[in-house]
Amino acid sequence: MRIKSLLVGSVFAASAFSLAQAETIRVAIGTQDTTINTATAGLLVRELKLLDKYLPKDGKYKDATYEIEWKNFTSGAPITNDQIAGKLDFGIMADFPGSFNGVAHEKAGRKSIFIAPVSGSVKGSGNGIVVPSISQVQSLADLKGKTISVPFASTAHGLLLRAVKAQGWDPEKDVTIITQAPEVAGTALRSNQIEAHADFVPFAELFPWRGFARKIYDGSQANGPTFHGVLVDKAYAEKYPEVVTAYLQAVIEADKLFREDPEKYSELIEKVSGIEAEVDYLFHGPLGLQTRDLTWKPEWRQAVGTAIDTLKLLKKADQGLDVDTFVDDKYIKAAFKASGLDYDAALKNYDQLTLVAKDAGSGQDIKDPKRVSQIWVKGEDKVRHYASVEAALKALKTLDTEGKVSRAFYAQDHNSGIKLLGAQAWFVRSDDGQINAFLLNDQAEAWAKANGGKVLDLPGARAAVLASN
Repeated sequence: MRIKSLLVGSVFAASAFSLAQAETIRVAIGTQDTTINTATAGLLVRELKLLDKYLPKDGKYKDATYEIEWKNFTSGAPITNDQIAGKLDFGIMADFPGSFNGVAHEKAGRKSIFIAPVSGSVKGSGNGIVVPSISQVQSLADLKGKTISVPFASTAHGLLLRAVKAQGWDPEKDVTIITQAPEVAGTALRSNQIEAHADFVPFAELFPWRGFARKIYDGSQANGPTFHGVLVDKAYAEKYPEVVTAYLQAVIEADKLFREDPEKYSELIEKVSGIEAEVDYLFHGPLGLQTRDLTWKPEWRQAVGTAIDTLKLLKKADQGLDVDTFVDDKYIKAAFKASGLDYDAALKNYDQLTLVAKDAGSGQDIKDPKRVSQIWVKGEDKVRHYASVEAALKALKTLDTEGKVSRAFYAQDHNSGIKLLGAQAWFVRSDDGQINAFLLNDQAEAWAKANGGKVLDLPGARAAVLASN
């Protein structure tokens, strides 16, 4: 009887193990397709079906079935709502809504963890403030007493509050801040129904690109790090750590593919999200506006801490999160190891996506990234690179004579090194003919006053170069 009992017990145990192996595992991911700097964690992983390549299929996952679910959102707050409701396992969002995600989970008696950054700027670029294109406003200082809209609980909201504070203003008395989603703000800016709008990636660049707004403040002026990254339900991560690591391996591959062919994948982003490829390249191309970075640099941890403090200021968090436990880097470290990459080396690397190229006109190696200018010619698969703004402006004239059209003209900001849309930039032509680009008019004026030269817009810079030949 004892032998029979042991056999029955063994069969039951084997059956239970088999059932565990045959489990159906949901992998539900909330993305933000139009927030284009999240593409390597969402849109590209989904469209290229990269996750399927890495999900574990051995050991305890030998007979597991995966149900991969993707759901797209326009901002982070509704992703958090779906995570709290148990409809999502992963969420992709910025530092500010991500911190709110952690607070919301704690209030619901649960816990989420920030497992990896995806893309960001230690200087703060990506967030910005724009005004209607016909506005006379040239800087943030001109907005005192005016109404500024912003998506509430977004990283741009955090930036706006910090920027207002830096002016010495009372956010409840010196300006009127109202909530407005990006798609609503675009219409309001077109019809001049709003005096200014603060927003996150890519809208402070997208609206000017589309011709109805002008950027008057960039997040880099606040010198506050900002990033987008991935959160996951902590209980889910502890139950399926290999699944979490597999997802991050897919993110690593998407990042690699984008580095190798930014034009191709910028076009894919446009096809899926509607955000123009020229703006996608502005962020994701070499020397881009933001840096794709998957390591937990101290600046990203600082951004989370700042976001938590801002939530306290807004009375959205009572006790606040513990950054050291909210940020969990073990999963991205495991993904780096599984991908054969050196996490510690990547952690120390702060470089923008490197440009290794020759001047499209002279054929000489490009050495100074701050002087680089680029042209994306319609009908060409690759962006042309030039060692200087002057060289690129001359090339524009050549394109005209050849009957070719420039899709986009890019230049690097002389002060910060961030990539600019040339049509929105200001240029200073020195007495020796050298031209440098600047994000804002007052920055260009200050440099011209200190170093000599004349401030010009893009048509003026083009005319000056042609007149000198």
